[in-house]
Amino acid sequence: MKLSRMTHKHDGELVVFLIGMTVNKPWRPDLWLPTARSMVPMIKELMREPDLGLLGYEQSISTRGPVLIQYWSSLEKLYSYASDRTAEHRPAWARFNRRAAKADGAVGIWHETFLVDRAESVYYAAPEMGLAKATEWVPVTRNSARERIAVS
Repeated sequence: MKLSRMTHKHDGELVVFLIGMTVNKPWRPDLWLPTARSMVPMIKELMREPDLGLLGYEQSISTRGPVLIQYWSSLEKLYSYASDRTAEHRPAWARFNRRAAKADGAVGIWHETFLVDRAESVYYAAPEMGLAKATEWVPVTRNSARERIAVS
């Protein structure tokens, strides 16, 4: 872990994609656990094949369930992966829809997509993570957030 102030460096298109699952009936893991497990093969596929466009990701748990913060190299690559019938996503989506029809709202999924024009970051006494881990981890050369975002 570096104790200096660090930031990210990235040129080109950047997409931040949030995807999560809501556990609406925690007492029914038989209905929501398969959905939680379905993300693992997708992430493995995306990390194994960088040309698909995923730059990196972070995982966390919200009050309602797991959340993945994904960083993509382009909107087109994100959409292409989501619709590719030979990739892990389409069969997982079809399985979710079949299970959801029988699960009576036990589990929900959601996503938000952000096409990023400019981004600013700073990490102090923190491991390489988030946007910096997905792009390039560099020392801070501009002290204020205003200065960093002005040149991104």
